[in-house]
Amino acid sequence: MVEINTTKISSKGQIVIPTNMRHNFKEGDTLLIIKNKNTLLLKKANDLDEQFKEDLEFAKRTEEAYKKHERGEFKILSGDKFLEELEKW
Repeated sequence: MVEINTTKISSKGQIVIPTNMRHNFKEGDTLLIIKNKNTLLLKKANDLDEQFKEDLEFAKRTEEAYKKHERGEFKILSGDKFLEELEKW
């Protein structure tokens, strides 16, 4: 059954999950928030399998790297130098 309710965003960007929708959540739960344009999807992170968590972490790191690239915060390396740096990881 789909439940629908409304809430407001505070000046700090916080939201309150309405009481009638909190029955599967408890204090300290980690929540995954996925944004697509004007839609937010909220899901308990502990319900996710390990592979999805790894994929999500990879996506976050990729997005951060892309933003650094857009800001010009990157190095230009030759192929050989890149492989040397990669070996250090």
